[in-house]
Formats: sequence, C-alpha cells, structure tokens
Amino acid sequence: MIKKLANWSVLVFMLVAGTAAAELKIAVLDTQRALVESEEAKQLLADAEKALREEQQEVQTLREEIEALQERLQKDGEVMSPVEQRKAQKDIEDKGLDYQFLANKLQKEVQDVQEDILQQMGPKINKVLSDLIEIEGYDLIMERQTLRYVNSKHDITRKVTEKLNENRQ
Repeated sequence: MIKKLANWSVLVFMLVAGTAAAELKIAVLDTQRALVESEEAKQLLADAEKALREEQQEVQTLREEIEALQERLQKDGEVMSPVEQRKAQKDIEDKGLDYQFLANKLQKEVQDVQEDILQQMGPKINKVLSDLIEIEGYDLIMERQTLRYVNSKHDITRKVTEKLNENRQ
C-alpha cells in the first residue's frame, strides 16, 4: 500500500512539476532479479537446495506411489473384490494426505529459506544502492514490478548485480 502511494505520489509530482521532472535522474530496479542473479544468492540458493533435497525426494517418491496405486486401481479395479477396492482407495487417500502435508511443509521450508536469503542480502543491496546513488546521483529509484513500461536505459538491475558480485570478492 505504501509503495503504491509512493509511486502515485511520484507520478503526480512528475506530472505537476513538468520541466523540473525532466531534470530528475530516475532509475528502475528489479530487486528480486538483482538478488537472484548475484553470485552470493546463487550460492545460498544452491546450499538451500542441497539441504532440502531429501525432503523433495520424499515428496516425489510419495507422489509416484500415489500414481502407481491409482494406475493399479484403474487397471485391476474390475477384478478386485469390493474389499480390495476400498483398501486400495483408502491407501490412495492416506498417501494423498501424507503428500499434501509433506508438500506444504516443504513449501514452507522453501519460503523460510527465501526469507532468510532476503534478510542476509537486504543490507548488502541497500549498501550497493547507497553507493550507486552517491556515485550516479540518482534522484529517484523505482521498483520495476510496479511499472507498466520502462525504457531499458533507466534499468540499473545489472549494475546492482555487478556491484553485489564485486563487493562479495
């Protein structure tokens, strides 16, 4: 809400200010892309993926078991007794509940990891932005996702990513 209000305020300011707005040095940044493309974030994501690989495999295995049970029930259902059909259906439902639980748990863990990475990288990107504002003299930096169209000459995402990578070394 605050971002939208700020963006609208900037737009109104630019419309009202007219020629003064032409003198503003404006930049656009896709913060998420700058972070994800940085070497440090790539390494953090790779480490997180390794840590979550076992859970991902468990979810995948459970999904494959459910699919196999469903195929078996479809294929052999006509020759199964009603008791066997109910048991197979119950197995599918039980595994389905387990699958949903594990998939939700994994999704939560992935979100937690992403938040941790953002918290680790947040101060670093703020430092890079402060440096760029000082060096380049930007008057305004806007987030890319809030804009419909941006001329690529105003996009500083690549600069930010490069600076993040420089600062890492």
